Amino acid sequence: MRKTLRVAAYAVVVRDGQILLARSPADGGGHEWVLPGGGMEHGEDPYDTVRRELMEETGYRIDVTGLLGIDSVRHTFPNRRRRRPVDHQGLRLVYEGLVTGGELRPETNGSTDLAAWHDLGAVSGLRKVRMVDVGLELWLERPATGRAAKAAGEG
Repeated sequence: MRKTLRVAAYAVVVRDGQILLARSPADGGGHEWVLPGGGMEHGEDPYDTVRRELMEETGYRIDVTGLLGIDSVRHTFPNRRRRRPVDHQGLRLVYEGLVTGGELRPETNGSTDLAAWHDLGAVSGLRKVRMVDVGLELWLERPATGRAAKAAGEG
């Protein structure tokens, strides 16, 4: 079985009771909301990754104000080209960010097509990926372990 690892960095950016999210095409059609962020490039520091990804996906420059935690997921996916499944692990570093400049705009020719602020109270009703809930839990709870218990199925 082929094994893959993807390391990514995301930011929880909250301002005036709203969280900044990006919209991405969903499997099966439609769209879903995601935390702004994405995969590290080889040799890139995760701190630089999250700042670059935020700029690309939202148009904002941010200061990283803290490391909220780390989320790790593992899935097995079929690989239709090679007829062998892929054992994939995703390691996601979650930072807190503060907007310091730029203007809200959608990403051009990227993995997302819209960026928007959402009321924190309305997030539960959005079509979103699990990572949004993980990020919000880390931001709200700030666990000493840096691990979101509820999102990991522990709470």
